[in-house]
Amino acid sequence: MKLLLTYSRRGQSDPGRKPVIARIVKETGILVNVEKANIDSTAGEVLIDIPDADADLVRRCLEEMGVAVRVMEDAVTLDEAECVDCGACISICPQEVFSFDDEWRLRVSAARCVLCGKCIRACPHSALSLQG
Repeated sequence: MKLLLTYSRRGQSDPGRKPVIARIVKETGILVNVEKANIDSTAGEVLIDIPDADADLVRRCLEEMGVAVRVMEDAVTLDEAECVDCGACISICPQEVFSFDDEWRLRVSAARCVLCGKCIRACPHSALSLQG
């Protein structure tokens, strides 16, 4: 399951100053796959992937550390009524989230998405969006 973690670095007690992912792995023994991270001097946003069975435990532990956690069940969504199956998203996606089926209709493997947003910017019909 994908979890989107966000936190601020406002003071020494804030999670941005502590190795929260390392603590999760050490304290729970659950392996965490970091799929994307955007961290600067004031805040951070990290997308992690963990086994579904461990999601509740990891979420609780992170929230206790002061990290805001959002479950990303379907990171990218497709509005089939707007999609014209042009494939613009296929060529731009670094994670191979998109493909054509046997009838040349666009298919989405949302579990592969790392929330980069490139597909949304590339779609000429605004048929793609990130889970909000």
